[in-house]
Amino acid sequence: MTIQLHCFGESGNSYKAALTLELSGLAWEPVPVDGFFEGAARTTDFRTRVNEMGEAPVMVDGEIRLSQSGAIQQYVADKSGRLGGRPEDRYEVLRWQFWDNHKLSSQAGACRYLINYLPEEKREHQKQAIAFLQGRLDAAYDILDKRLASRDWIVGNNLTIADLSCCGYLFYSEPFGFSRGDWAHIDDWLGRIESQPGWKHPYDLMPPARPENRKG
Repeated sequence: MTIQLHCFGESGNSYKAALTLELSGLAWEPVPVDGFFEGAARTTDFRTRVNEMGEAPVMVDGEIRLSQSGAIQQYVADKSGRLGGRPEDRYEVLRWQFWDNHKLSSQAGACRYLINYLPEEKREHQKQAIAFLQGRLDAAYDILDKRLASRDWIVGNNLTIADLSCCGYLFYSEPFGFSRGDWAHIDDWLGRIESQPGWKHPYDLMPPARPENRKG
């Protein structure tokens, strides 16, 4: 049975789940969340039919339905037997996933939204919030860059869902306070992820919700 992932291309959290699925070798297909930016995921229909939390991504595998990217990644790693790391590294992988969700992705997602997708007339009032978030992001990038200074992967000797969690927002080109050229070790690490067989950019892996991000 083909796994379905309710997702959209602009979502870094969706990308974490989609890229994990793609690199795991499991059969899956994206189910576009059309109209996400217009509130589609917050409708009664979506909350009743897809996810009570009103968020993407949502993975459906037969009778199993999961939201939250970290939970989806762990499910995929368990089912495929890939990307979970060594048994003795399980909690270290989990530690970095939690760190990413709290310190990196949460700040990056909010900052990227405010700069790129908030209606322009409202952005002027968010300058202090953006500056605060970018300060937090710089601290997170520094932690990640130092972690990668003497190792190829965040945990262990191979790519794991710790890497696929922490890279979730870093392949997007829209400005939000990250430049690969500023962080040499992160840049090298992202290059190693890009070189994995099956790697795809978010907008090639999932259908974008915004017309300007669609190719062709």
